[in-house]
Amino acid sequence: MNKQHDISSVLTENRVFAPSKKFAAKAIVSSAKNLDKIRKAAEKNPVAFWEQCAAALQWDKKWKSALIWNYPFAQWFAGGKINASVNCLDRHLSSYRKNKAAIIWEGEPGDQRTLTYGQLHAEVCRAANVLKKFGIGKGDTVAIYMGMIPEAVIAMLACARIGAVHNVVFGGFSSDALRDRMLDMKAKLLVTQDGAFRRGTSVNLKDAADKAVAECPDITSVIVVRRSGENIQMCAGRDYWWGEVMKSATAINKPESLSAEHPLFALYTSGSTGKPKGILHTTGGYLTQVNFTSRIIFDLNDDDIYFCTADIGWVTGHSYVVYGPLSNGATVFMYEGAPNFPDAGRFWDMIERHRITILYTAPTAIRAFMKWGDSYVLKHDLSSLRLLGSVGEPINPEAWMWYRAVVGKNNCPIVDTWWQTETGAIMIAPIPGVVPTKPGSGTLPLPGIIADAVRRDGTSCEQNEGGYLVIKHPWPAMLRTIVGDDERYRKTYWSEFPPNENGEGGWYFTGDGARRDKDGYFWIIGRVDDVVNVSGHRLGTAEIESALVSHTTVAEAAVITRPDEIKGNALVAFVTLKSGADVPALHELREILRNHVAKEIGHIAKPDEIRFSEQLPKTRSGKIMRRLLREIVAEGKTSGDTTALEDFSVLEKLRATEEE
Repeated sequence: MNKQHDISSVLTENRVFAPSKKFAAKAIVSSAKNLDKIRKAAEKNPVAFWEQCAAALQWDKKWKSALIWNYPFAQWFAGGKINASVNCLDRHLSSYRKNKAAIIWEGEPGDQRTLTYGQLHAEVCRAANVLKKFGIGKGDTVAIYMGMIPEAVIAMLACARIGAVHNVVFGGFSSDALRDRMLDMKAKLLVTQDGAFRRGTSVNLKDAADKAVAECPDITSVIVVRRSGENIQMCAGRDYWWGEVMKSATAINKPESLSAEHPLFALYTSGSTGKPKGILHTTGGYLTQVNFTSRIIFDLNDDDIYFCTADIGWVTGHSYVVYGPLSNGATVFMYEGAPNFPDAGRFWDMIERHRITILYTAPTAIRAFMKWGDSYVLKHDLSSLRLLGSVGEPINPEAWMWYRAVVGKNNCPIVDTWWQTETGAIMIAPIPGVVPTKPGSGTLPLPGIIADAVRRDGTSCEQNEGGYLVIKHPWPAMLRTIVGDDERYRKTYWSEFPPNENGEGGWYFTGDGARRDKDGYFWIIGRVDDVVNVSGHRLGTAEIESALVSHTTVAEAAVITRPDEIKGNALVAFVTLKSGADVPALHELREILRNHVAKEIGHIAKPDEIRFSEQLPKTRSGKIMRRLLREIVAEGKTSGDTTALEDFSVLEKLRATEEE
């Protein structure tokens, strides 16, 4: 095999943290021996394992076949009938949970609302009846373009109740992005709001919605939630106020009994080029896996107050704000606004006031908290927290340790989760009562998930050898296709490791590089697109970035390459410094950071160029858009899809950034 296809993994991390005896004693899963037994049985027969998980849900009709696999298309629980809204709401109403808080919500200005399961059920039934009144039925698509307010969750569950497919579009996206998604999905109705609060100001969503709808002939009705009091235009005969139409709707609605494979939602992810991909998820398998993973990974107890900071417009908001926690009868805390309004202590203030017990957030947010300084955390009582989670991208060990020590006071286990929009649910993560954790590792695949790190030829990598992360067996929450484009689905996810004549292969390629250590733990190296070739070595940028962030002055880093006549490629690092850090002159700091990387992981990974920047270009979910950095370095400009970019002014500042 040609060595150029190998991925070098050069980061080492030897710290291990066993679950505390106090946490393990009360954990849902508290026996390592039992977990090992479950893992082995699930590896031997993953389908039987997922059938056991599915039995925890309320089915109208049991399935006839747990898995029909026609590579690369899956059907899970075929013949079964189920409703996601019923599993999130109705089945809790016959117990004390009817009067238990389902959602505790806080707006950015400080206003608060609490909805019990009984109240949320009534609102969802009303909204379902409103949708039906507007002609929405089974299989129709409803677009939802909103901020983090309870009505967004109500609209999603109302769609699920009547069998409509929801397409949630992040409220920060442009009118063009909304238009493209509604056209691709052939959406018939849009639910939006007048404006959303963000960092103390109101962002007018209705104006953007109007521009998009003007180019979407299939949209016949727009329902508008009054939130900010924006002065907006209402189009007679098309636009209706949510409060008005809900007022006349009854709180009784008979849910549709839906096929397990009935589409539940589509979410769009940006490709590196071309139009965004509509990832389609169905009902029974998706609900099975998000229900199981929410309970087992977050160790959800009845008295927990669970705060996932993800926006409703992302898959994390779908799986771990709505469907996973609510199907378990949990209390979900929702927050509307920015983490640094009115100051950088907002999250910690809310955790203290609401006595939040579980926090699930992104490494990008954690690094931002580090940059803002420990004082914002330390002035608040966070003793209610008992578990911390990480989601969205690999977390560097330095941020992991800060999260554990400063936020968790060394008392909270950290569940570092790996998954994707495409996987629908968490795939690799520690089960907190029994699995020892290592800073920066997602640890082990969950029972029922068959994952591996392989070479280009499909052979499994040796211990600590970098390779390509693949999933070798279908899983319930997997995407079913790309909306309207089965061929793109095949090519994007299933063409790298197709079945061979020996019956091997046919694996889902995640697009990520990974290695496994001596304990079988997975370490995500980063997107294969972001693996760089330097002097014949293929290095994962995530490891180089992690080494940079481990320096006391660095808050965040992104590493890309530019062409180099000698090396083939030269490493260019974009670095953001911590606020208040004791920083020498920048030309001195560059050399200090280069040497620091060399010391941490070797001279081969030493950046050739370091550029300092106040901010990095990120998606609205917090992921660094390295493609844009590559374009800036190579061409001095950007092209391609930028609809997911949070702050366009960052690009102009970066174009002006040159090494002194």
